[in-house]
Amino acid sequence: MITVALRGMLGRKLRAALTAIAIVLGVAMVSGTYVLTDTIKAAFGTVFTTVYRNTDAIVTGKSAIGGNQNNGEIVPSLQESLIGKIRNLPGVAEAQGGIADAAQLVGRDGKVIGGHGAPSLAFSVHPHGDQHFNPLTLTSGTWPAGPREVAIDANTAAKKHYSVGQTIGVIARGPVQQFRIVGTAKIGGVSSLGGATMAIFDFPTAQTLFHKQGQVDSISVAGENNVSPTQLVQEIQPVLPPTAQVRTGQAEARSQTNDTSGALDIFQYFLLAFGGVALFVGIFVIANTLSITIAQRTRELATLRSLGATRRQVRMSVLLEGLVIGALASVVGLFLGLALAKGLNAIFVKLGIDLPQAGTVFATRTIVISLVVGIVVTMLASILPALRATRVPPIAAVREGAVLPRSRLARFGVAGGLLVIGGAVALMLVGLFVGDLATKWRLISIGIGAALLFIGVAILAPTLVPPLARILGWPAVRFGGASGQLARGNVVRNPARTASTAAALMIGLALVTLVGVLAAGLKTRFEGGVNQTFIADYALTAEDNFTPIGVAAGNALKRVAGVVTISSVRAGRVRVFGSRISTTAVQPNLAQVMHNEWKAGGPSTPARLGRNGAFVSKDYAKAHGLTVGSRLQAETPTGAKLGLVIRGIYDPPKGAPYLGDLAISVPTFDRAFPTPTNLFTLVNMRGGDTDANTARLTAALRQFPDAKIQTIKEFKKNQLLGLTLLLNLLYVLLSLSIIVSLFGIVNTLVLTVFERTRELGMLRAVGMTRRQVRRMIRQESVVTALLGAVLGIPLGVILALMVGEAIRYPAFTIPWGTLVSFLVAAVIVGLIAAIFPARRAGRLNVLEALQYE
Repeated sequence: MITVALRGMLGRKLRAALTAIAIVLGVAMVSGTYVLTDTIKAAFGTVFTTVYRNTDAIVTGKSAIGGNQNNGEIVPSLQESLIGKIRNLPGVAEAQGGIADAAQLVGRDGKVIGGHGAPSLAFSVHPHGDQHFNPLTLTSGTWPAGPREVAIDANTAAKKHYSVGQTIGVIARGPVQQFRIVGTAKIGGVSSLGGATMAIFDFPTAQTLFHKQGQVDSISVAGENNVSPTQLVQEIQPVLPPTAQVRTGQAEARSQTNDTSGALDIFQYFLLAFGGVALFVGIFVIANTLSITIAQRTRELATLRSLGATRRQVRMSVLLEGLVIGALASVVGLFLGLALAKGLNAIFVKLGIDLPQAGTVFATRTIVISLVVGIVVTMLASILPALRATRVPPIAAVREGAVLPRSRLARFGVAGGLLVIGGAVALMLVGLFVGDLATKWRLISIGIGAALLFIGVAILAPTLVPPLARILGWPAVRFGGASGQLARGNVVRNPARTASTAAALMIGLALVTLVGVLAAGLKTRFEGGVNQTFIADYALTAEDNFTPIGVAAGNALKRVAGVVTISSVRAGRVRVFGSRISTTAVQPNLAQVMHNEWKAGGPSTPARLGRNGAFVSKDYAKAHGLTVGSRLQAETPTGAKLGLVIRGIYDPPKGAPYLGDLAISVPTFDRAFPTPTNLFTLVNMRGGDTDANTARLTAALRQFPDAKIQTIKEFKKNQLLGLTLLLNLLYVLLSLSIIVSLFGIVNTLVLTVFERTRELGMLRAVGMTRRQVRRMIRQESVVTALLGAVLGIPLGVILALMVGEAIRYPAFTIPWGTLVSFLVAAVIVGLIAAIFPARRAGRLNVLEALQYE
C-alpha cells in the first residue's frame, strides 16, 4: 500500500503541488519569522558583547523611578569626580569615563541622515590614551582629537559617500554644526546597524556638545589580575552615590540583550500569529483538496478494496500521502523562509523599521518547529479525508460514476455547526464579561472562540451555500447566459466542497475586516480628538513627526516677525503613588493653541500652575480620589521630589491624549529634568496660515534640519501616519492568508476540471466554445469567492465588536467604503484564481475528454 500511495501521488504531481502550497506558505512565514528575529537578536547580542568585551565592571546612572535607557527612561549622568574615587580602590587597575548620547548627522542636502525613529548614537573616545575600553574599530583615518573633529560609522560613510577630510553636519543640543570627518569606525561582528548612525567625538568635545561638563554617562573599570569581576563590583559599590549602579561587564551585556530580546519576542509572537493564521487557513485548503481527490479516486480505492485492501490500509495510504506532502512542503517552506526573512526585513525598512543585521541565524529550533508544525497541520487536515476514503465500498469498482456514500454524521451537520458556534460565542462572552479577567486572557479566550466560530460556520456553510449561491450567482445568470447558469449550477452541485473552498477565503477576509473595522474606529476617534484639540496656526515637530526635539528649535521661532503665540509641550515620566506615569510640561498660554475639556478648573489653569501647581486627567483623578486642592508627590528619574497641588482636572479626547496623566509648568519641569525636549511647539501667527508666514518660520529653522514647521492641517494629517503604517503592515501580513485561500480556490477549480473532463467534452461537443468554457470557470470562481466574502465580512465585523469590548476600545465604526473594497477584492481574487483552471478547461481536446475516465 505504501508503494501504491506513493505511485498514485507521483501520478498526480500537479494536484500534490497545489495541495502543498498552503503548507509551504504557512511554514515559510514561521521559518522566516524565526530567522529574522533570531538574526536581529544575534546582532544586538553581538553589539552588547563587543561593547563590554574588555570591561570587568561598568558604572552607570540609575533612574530613581526604575527603568533604563533601553525602555526610554531618562537616566541621570554621574559626576566626573567619581572616576578618581574608583581609580583609588585597591582592586582597580584602570577606570575611564565616557559619554553616550544622541546626535544626528546632517547630509550635504541639509537633511538628517537616518531618521524614521532609528537611533542616532553619539559616543566619546579618548584618542591619546589606551583604547582598552573602546568597543569601536577604525576602518579608516584616526580617532577625533579636537573640538571640530568627528568620526562616523562606516555604513553611513559608504551609503552617503563620505570620506576622511570632508565635512558633515551634526545636531546635538542646538543648531547644526559642521565637523571635519577624521575617521570611520564600526562595531565588530555586525554587518549593519540598520538605520542607526554613529557620531564619535573626543571626550572633552562630547562633554561640551551635550552640556555635560564635569559629568560622565558611564565609567568602565578594569580590575587587577587577581580580582574577579564580581569582587570588583563588591569593592566599587560602597563608593557609589544613590543615583549610580555597578554591574559586571557580562551582566550589563546580558541585561541590555535581555531588554532588547524582550521587545523582539513581542515582535516575534506578532509575526508568528500571522503564520498561524496562514496554516489555519491551510487546513481547510488541504482537507478540501484531499477530499476532492478521494472523491475522484472512488473507483481506484474501490478496486483496492476488492483486491483485499482493508479499511485500515486505505486510511493509512491517504495519511501517508498527507505525510509525504506535508514533509516535502515543510522542507520547501523551511528554506523559503530564508528568502521570506529578507523580504520581511525589506518591508520593515520601507516602513521605517530598520534593525541591525549580523550573519543569518538558522537555528535548530527553527528547523524543528517549522517541520513539526507543517507536518502536524497536514496530518490534521488529512484525518477527515482518510476516514472518508474508508467508506468506499468494493462494489464501486464496477460502477461508473459511483460516488462516496454520505457519512452517518452528515445529517447532524446543521446541529453540529450550531453547537460549535454556540460554544464559540460562549467562550467569547466569557472573555468579554467575566470580571477580574486580565486583558491577555480575554484576548486568548476571544481568539480560541474566533477559531471555533470559523469552524462552526464552515460546518454550517454547506446548508447556506445553495440559497446564497443562487443570489450571488444571479448576475452571472443574468449577464452570462448559458455559461453563467452552468457556473451557478456547478457551485450548488456540491455545496460541501464549495463551502470548504469558500471557508478558507472567509477566514482571511474576516481577519482583514476585523483589522479594518478596529482601525476605522481608532482613526475616527483619533481624527476627532486631533481636530478638537489643536487650534493653533502651525506646529513644530521633528522631521519624522514623533521624535522629541531640542528646545532650541522652538526658541528660534520666538524671534520671527508676526509670531503672536508660541507654546511648547514637553514630556517625561515620574513616579506617583508607586507607579510610573507620563507627565507633560505646559506653558501659561496653552489655551491659545490647544483646546481642552475641563471637569474642574478651566482654560486659565495652565497659567496658574506656578512652581507647584499641576492638573491631571479625569480618569487618573477618579482612580486616585483626587480633587482640586489635593496634594501629591512626584519623583523624577534624578530622584528630585516635586510636591504638587492639583489646580485642575481635564478630560482628554479619546484616541488622542496629547497631554499626560499629570501636567506641570515648564519651569518646574526644566528644574527636575536635566535635558528637556519638546514633543511639539504650537504657533499662532498674525494673519494666520499664509505662504509668507510659512516662509518666515521655515527660514528661522534653517539651522535645525531635524525640525520642520507644518500648518496645523499638515500636522493633523501627519499625526495619522503612524496608524496608517501599522494598518498597512497588518494588511500586508494578512494578505498571506488571502494568498493561501486563493490557491485553495485554484486547487478546487483545477480538480473539478479533472473531475468534469467528460462533462466539459460533452459541452464542447454540443457547441460550447472555448471562450464560453473559460467564462463558466471564471464565473464559478467569482461566485465561490463572493461566498467567502459574504460569510467572512460580517464575521469580521462581529469579531471587531467583541475584541473592541475586550480591550475597552474607545470607538466602533463600520467603514462601509472599506468593506465594499474588500468585496471587490474578493471578486478580483476569484478572477485571478480562475486564470489557470479556465485556460486548462478551454484547452481540453474534445475527443480525448469524451474518452476520459
